[in-house]
Amino acid sequence: MMKEMSVSASKASLVLFLCQMISALDVPLDLSQPPTITQQSPKDYIVDPRENIVIQCEAKGKPPPSFSWTRNGTHFDIDKDAQVTMKPNSGTLVINIMNGGKAEAYEGVYQCTARNERGAAISNNIVIRPSRSPLWTKEKLEPNHVREGDSLVLHCRPPVGLPPPIIFWMDNAFQRLPQSERVSQGLNGDLYFSNVQPEDTREDYICYARFNHTQTIQQKQPISVKVFSMDSLNDTIAANLSDTDIFGAKPVTERQPVLLTPTGSTSTKVELRGNVLLLECIAAGLPTPVIRWIKEGGELPANRTFFENFKKTLKIIDVSEADSGNYKCIARNILGSAHHVISVTVKAAPYWITAPRNLVLSPGEDGTLICRANGNPKPNISWLANGVPIAIAPEDPSRKVDGDTIIFSHVQERSSAVYQCNASNEYGYLLANAFVNVLAEPPRILTPANKLYQVIADSPALLDCAYFGSPKPEIEWFKGVKGSILRGNEYVFHDNGTLEIPVAQKDSTGTYTCVARNALGKIQNEVQLEVKDPTMIIKQPEYKVIQRYGQVSFECIIKHDSTLSPTIIWLKDNDELPDDERFLVGKDNLTIMNVTDKDDGTYTCIVNTTLDSVSASAVLTVVARPNPPFDLELTGQLERSVELSWIPGDENNSPITNFVIEYEDGLHEPGVWHYQTEVPGTQTTVQLKLSPYVNYSFRVIAVNEIGRSQPSEPSEQYLTKSANPDENPSNVQGIGSEPDNLVITWESLKGFQSNGPGLQYKVSWRQKDVDDEWTSVIVANVSKYIVSGTPTFVPYEIKVQALNDLGYAPEPSEVIGHSGEDLPMVAPGNVQVHVINSTLAKVHWDTVPLKTVRGHLQGYKVYYWKVQNLSRRSRRHVEKKILTFRGNKTFGMLPGLEPYSSYKLNVRVVNGKGEGPASPDKVFKTPEGVPSSPSFLRITNPTLDSLTLEWGSPTHPNGVLTSYILKFQPINNTHELGPLVEIRIPANESSLILKNLNYSTRYKFYFNAQTSVGSGSQITEEAITIMDEAMASRQVDIATQGWFIGLMCAVALLILILLIVCFIRRNKGGKYPVKEKEDAHADPEIQPMKEDDGTFGEYRLFSFVSSAPF
Repeated sequence: MMKEMSVSASKASLVLFLCQMISALDVPLDLSQPPTITQQSPKDYIVDPRENIVIQCEAKGKPPPSFSWTRNGTHFDIDKDAQVTMKPNSGTLVINIMNGGKAEAYEGVYQCTARNERGAAISNNIVIRPSRSPLWTKEKLEPNHVREGDSLVLHCRPPVGLPPPIIFWMDNAFQRLPQSERVSQGLNGDLYFSNVQPEDTREDYICYARFNHTQTIQQKQPISVKVFSMDSLNDTIAANLSDTDIFGAKPVTERQPVLLTPTGSTSTKVELRGNVLLLECIAAGLPTPVIRWIKEGGELPANRTFFENFKKTLKIIDVSEADSGNYKCIARNILGSAHHVISVTVKAAPYWITAPRNLVLSPGEDGTLICRANGNPKPNISWLANGVPIAIAPEDPSRKVDGDTIIFSHVQERSSAVYQCNASNEYGYLLANAFVNVLAEPPRILTPANKLYQVIADSPALLDCAYFGSPKPEIEWFKGVKGSILRGNEYVFHDNGTLEIPVAQKDSTGTYTCVARNALGKIQNEVQLEVKDPTMIIKQPEYKVIQRYGQVSFECIIKHDSTLSPTIIWLKDNDELPDDERFLVGKDNLTIMNVTDKDDGTYTCIVNTTLDSVSASAVLTVVARPNPPFDLELTGQLERSVELSWIPGDENNSPITNFVIEYEDGLHEPGVWHYQTEVPGTQTTVQLKLSPYVNYSFRVIAVNEIGRSQPSEPSEQYLTKSANPDENPSNVQGIGSEPDNLVITWESLKGFQSNGPGLQYKVSWRQKDVDDEWTSVIVANVSKYIVSGTPTFVPYEIKVQALNDLGYAPEPSEVIGHSGEDLPMVAPGNVQVHVINSTLAKVHWDTVPLKTVRGHLQGYKVYYWKVQNLSRRSRRHVEKKILTFRGNKTFGMLPGLEPYSSYKLNVRVVNGKGEGPASPDKVFKTPEGVPSSPSFLRITNPTLDSLTLEWGSPTHPNGVLTSYILKFQPINNTHELGPLVEIRIPANESSLILKNLNYSTRYKFYFNAQTSVGSGSQITEEAITIMDEAMASRQVDIATQGWFIGLMCAVALLILILLIVCFIRRNKGGKYPVKEKEDAHADPEIQPMKEDDGTFGEYRLFSFVSSAPF
């Protein structure tokens, strides 16, 4: 989740505008003006009786006003009371209580008057009352004996204090008593029990009253509560009850709801407008009733309605007359319901519609003071002049009173005065002072000259021109030194002189001139406006999901006006970051190391400049493996099933996908946990199938995408009853280990499969296809039994049945086994070999009779080995090879044979015991093949026109060599190959001298051997004939000649041009000529012969000298 916020420029502008309007009505203090009350104490002033009493009254005016006070409606002569002083240049009273005075002596209603030659202003009536925190009245409290399930009310009845105390219940250890839907504190401080339970028994229910004003706490005597029932009645309780009480007691029964408070079916409540409305319903009943609230004929007000005290209290804030009506509370449980209707009437103390405002008039002008207020009932409006009821005040011919309005016509300087408007009804009053000041003053501009205003582009700009003058001046605005007057829809001109540019742009920057004029003069002032680029977050933090103990980073990259200096702060859940070194704040990012669950929340990057503020937020979700389930409970215990339920642990922001249930068998495998089953993550109960004679414990593991939780604590143990075994051993087999025995094996039942004590096995066998009776034996809890004295490899029918002290398992199924095997008796016959080629042969044989195999036929093995290489007539170490052919096959392929060799082979049959005798050896020969490449080719003794070649015979001739083939061809300086020449050499030769070759020429040679089958792979080499010394000398001389150097330069230039052309052709997809030259080096066997173009000159006849080996 991500969001972006910015400070609303329009709201800021509105606040600035309102401030400017107020200041525009202020009369400069260097001019004569009537008094104005600027500060006063609250109407209802509760003071601490241990501290001095300070009653505030501050005022301004010209000349400075003097102050006087009344107390309870009569003049209060402070000079006659040594405990009372008035602050210098102020009307604030200080009553000295700390030096012997008593606060109670100064209770009363006080009013301050500020007066100068132009009028008198008065304060509200200030009621002074000292706070009180009286002690609790001592009383004898009897123990409360209550039957389980009945209701109970513990009364607090705190002493009446001023202001009223805050009530709470605690025990002797100063721990708050736990409250719930069943037990809760009412608005009057009493403690209500909808129904009592045995755990409510205690002797220290203590009601406390905290008096915040005096910072004291008063304590009521402890109240004792004893809850009894017929099942738990003991002698101590019986001693406190009569016989009638005891024998009349009934078991706990469920009861339908009854309201404990308020009583009756209806009640009324009056609340004042703007206050908080609190309505309460507390009910008795068993089970504990649930409370619901409705408003008859309407809806509860949205956004102002709250439920407290487990929905027993309905709270509506900032109530108005529209909230009047009937509110019904309904208490309900499974047995029925009860309800109560509270009729609410909202009254209103007076509140302003239009409060009178100061008037500044010039001689001869007209004006009005308006005082309008509302309330319920409607308030009475009365006027005073200089603190005196207007009916008895000195007459003023310019003044006329018309209800809530005073009209002034053609005022003169003597018309200056302070008027008070009083709006009152039975719930309170409002008092406002407003003066009429008659002055003749030329305009003056109060805004400082050349004041600089800076705003963000596309936001409003408000340029101040605070002014004063009498008569009221007219205001005009200009832009620039010689600009024309500003008009049009793009500007807003406020009455207080402010110029508003609703959407300031960069071109709005400049100098603005404000001109104020009236009949007495004219004045102007210049201000400066600068429009800045807005601050933006161009890379906002993004929503992150991170595993516990990981690392996460949030980015906050910004763009801002170059003249502004932004600051970036990070918040977590709209509060400061934790003071933790794991939180690393960088220039444009926030990194959190080793993340924990507490780091989960919303992170906000706030960028502040002097002109704007932007922010962006992102949520961090920390995920982890779930917490283990808890409160495992077994219910519905049956012989073969039980229901397991649990409460899931915290899923740690990753939903639980499934629960794994494991069990422990405390009888057979204590401490070992086995998988039982698993259920979806939405399921918290499961019906489990059980086995007899198992002491079960269960545990549950929660799984989410992150991983598995720790196992829960084990459940209680549950031991199931014993029973006959339900199943028999599995994997029963009969395989002999010797030719004369039968070994019967099986997988034993696990402990929980035994179903009871005394687990044993009944092992039974008989020879198959023979009319024999079953032979049986009962063995202990083992997994093997050996039957001796059996014929060799005969089939047996076998079965193994489980039994315990309570009886047998169901009849087991039969399996077929065999007694022990012995080695096969005969070898395969009629072995034949068919040679397919020089490296592959196929062998055939006849199967042996199954009776002679004396075991399970597994297949045949062919042993074969090379006896002699026919080309070398030499023997070497014999290495036998073995090929196994599974099953009852009668042939097989022998790959990888060596050509021109003599081989032998035999065949043997194989069973589970081993191999039988070998068949007689069969000899076969492989034909010739092509030889391998000569072992080496060396070229030595280079001369001007000859080269000597030496070679070694092939490592694997694979037959009788018939000859060697030599091919060679010259290579010129451009790597092109010349004509290919071929020579056949007798097989008994090992060297050759090639003559009549070209001097200083490179040759490439290709050499291979041949048998009657064909040519073998070739070997290649390259060599160069040497250069003639005289010619080399001439070449050196030519190279020093100037004409030769010039020719070579021309050739080099031509080559460069050709290379460029080739490069262009290649880029266009043409074939690169060098590629053609590289193709010329292909194998000469597949290379087309080039015609002799005279590049290498003419080939002459040549002769060779060969030498044969000794």
